[in-house]
Amino acid sequence: MTLSKQKKQELIEQFRRSQTDTGSAEVQIALLTSRINRLSEHLQQHRKDFASRRGLLLMVSKRRRLLDYLKRHEPERYLRILDQLILRK
Repeated sequence: MTLSKQKKQELIEQFRRSQTDTGSAEVQIALLTSRINRLSEHLQQHRKDFASRRGLLLMVSKRRRLLDYLKRHEPERYLRILDQLILRK
């Protein structure tokens, strides 16, 4: 369920805010979204994989906390990341 090094690098390039940025909220949200999507596909095939389901729920809640942080502190960045990743409010 991990991202390949190349895919991770592409996501960081796309969502970073500066040349050396690898840990901003946008980058973290994009990486989590990619992992969540892959794990969701896995769980559709393996419905009884409850350990992975727990990991998925943890990732979703972490992404939600990061989105809430952006919404509170910088609403324009929040709306931009929702549009780019096609996430619901």
